[in-house]
Amino acid sequence: MRDLLQGKLGFGTAPLGNMYRNIPEEEAMATVDAAWESGVRYFDTAPFYGAGLAEIRLGEALSKRNRDEYFLSTKVGRIISDELEDPSARDLGEKGGLFEFGRKNKIIPDYSADATLRSIEDSLIRLQTDRLDFVYIHDIAQDFYGDEWLSKFESARTGAFRVLTRLREEGVIKGWGLGVNRVEPIELMLDLEEAKPDVSLLAGRYTLLDHERALQRVMPAAKKHNMEIVVGGPYSSGVLAGGTHFEYQKASPEIIAKVEKIRGIADRHQISIKAAALQFSLANPAVASVIPGATKPERIAEDQAALKTIIPAAFWEEMREQKLVAPNAPLPIDFK
Repeated sequence: MRDLLQGKLGFGTAPLGNMYRNIPEEEAMATVDAAWESGVRYFDTAPFYGAGLAEIRLGEALSKRNRDEYFLSTKVGRIISDELEDPSARDLGEKGGLFEFGRKNKIIPDYSADATLRSIEDSLIRLQTDRLDFVYIHDIAQDFYGDEWLSKFESARTGAFRVLTRLREEGVIKGWGLGVNRVEPIELMLDLEEAKPDVSLLAGRYTLLDHERALQRVMPAAKKHNMEIVVGGPYSSGVLAGGTHFEYQKASPEIIAKVEKIRGIADRHQISIKAAALQFSLANPAVASVIPGATKPERIAEDQAALKTIIPAAFWEEMREQKLVAPNAPLPIDFK
């Protein structure tokens, strides 16, 4: 994947599905345009984001661009029905209320082969395009399905895994993998002899605030199996970028306190916490791209500036001394 992308910074569109708030259409369009003008050429989305809203908005924004000039990924595992429901009443496990401002179309979890093909067809229509580059199998993990997550995983193994493998072999897509907020599904997938994923999107689990578990098995296993990692949610749902959410919920006092410690070190070294967050995620050799989300054009400029910031070695040394990063976490200074 990294050989195809023109840069390491992509754009995650979950916020465009009206995550947390109603986002004006013109603001959403301007944000995607700002990402394009800044040089971003990798865009990730999913039917789940606002019950198709993020795909519709992204498709409209990119419809004026040359399809050969950008890479596009979406996800399978949920069908968006024409039937309507109350978004606030959806059972989303630990992520309740995440897209209560999105469209009211019913979201139906289904990881079967037939549903995978239908999901792709529906996404192509919403995205106004004739092809996808990468496809992720979405959220087969504990945070959405609790104790039932293994049965969802098994459904995907016999359904979506095999369909996406065939589509890759036929040249319809360039690659596939999982798109999850937990490390266990990726660990389980990489233990399967039959599964040969190319790339997986790991959201929120390889950030300054939460990376120890991913370092134990996922990152080494990904390198061993030649599977690249795309890091989603590098700002930990916003708390590392001045927001109040961690894991899509209000951040706890403990998390706020840890962020303030990191911010204090960043301020002493005259860098932004955003710069530290982005460059930390990208320092791991398994990571091909980082895809922060945004709903305002000015946030795109902040991300680009963060990526280009020169961070002094003393910052990372202090972070290690204060045990704010794991001792075995690769840091930018390790490659100087």
